Amino acid sequence: MEPLLLTRREMMAKSARVALGGLAFAGGVFGGSSPGPRETQTHLRGFKIGVCDWTLGKRTDPSALEMAKRLGLDGVQVDLGRPEDDLPLRKPELQKKYRELAKAYGVEISSLAIAAMNDVPYKSDPRAEPWVADSIDACKAMGVRVVLLAFFGKGDLRNDAKGTDAVIQKLKQVAPKAEKSRVILGFESWLSARQHLEILDRVGSSAVQVYYDVGNSHHEGYNIYEEIRFLGQRICEVHAKDYDDLYGKGSINFPEVRRALDDIGYRGWIVIEGVKMPRGLEESIQYDERYLRGIFPSKI
Repeated sequence: MEPLLLTRREMMAKSARVALGGLAFAGGVFGGSSPGPRETQTHLRGFKIGVCDWTLGKRTDPSALEMAKRLGLDGVQVDLGRPEDDLPLRKPELQKKYRELAKAYGVEISSLAIAAMNDVPYKSDPRAEPWVADSIDACKAMGVRVVLLAFFGKGDLRNDAKGTDAVIQKLKQVAPKAEKSRVILGFESWLSARQHLEILDRVGSSAVQVYYDVGNSHHEGYNIYEEIRFLGQRICEVHAKDYDDLYGKGSINFPEVRRALDDIGYRGWIVIEGVKMPRGLEESIQYDERYLRGIFPSKI
């Protein structure tokens, strides 16, 4: 696709958003004296490397924490669970187990995710609405700041104006709860950076941001390095992914990803969502983790 070329009006708007983002960092994006989700990243010396629990083959399985520790990762992104199991991470007893094991193994829960929305779309299935609201409670109970809302599969919003309008209205309704709980709803989809930003602006809440997946966006033909700079501080977390090979051997230029993230002041989680496992699951993840550490160090 063509590069993401910004008009003068878009450049001015982007400059204003970055300036506002700086003010949000200084004063707390959700108000009060404690740091908000995006603000917290400014206090990290560098990056943290995590992994999706479904990449480990342990969706909503607390044993993913031990496996992540063994593989040398800093944390795990935990899915709320499958629809047929009624998204079990919404239950306090499972939340408690994750908290206890995270402390025991010395790993963190980077964020939560609702992959079930790919099969039970937020835009049209009323079952998904309480899931999003409950995910905010789960984040709060588990000390997590970000929950990924997935818009793929049946939830895809490409060329779906009616579905997009419905999602925006539902996000407007739930955003105040997220703001009050100091939780960010991370919007991940096949849409372009410009389309994501239009949705965020229409929702009008600092609690709704973009969960940026470099592999998915590159797969769609977008210039991911320009998109990262365009979205700026509207990015809440990042998925590392390469559809073609192990990291550094495929089509994603991760050093350029780092330069783009530096330009927007991002310091936080880089979460592995593996696709290619040519060396087997564990060895491939360890390879990708070591590769990423060389580009996204924990101390800078």
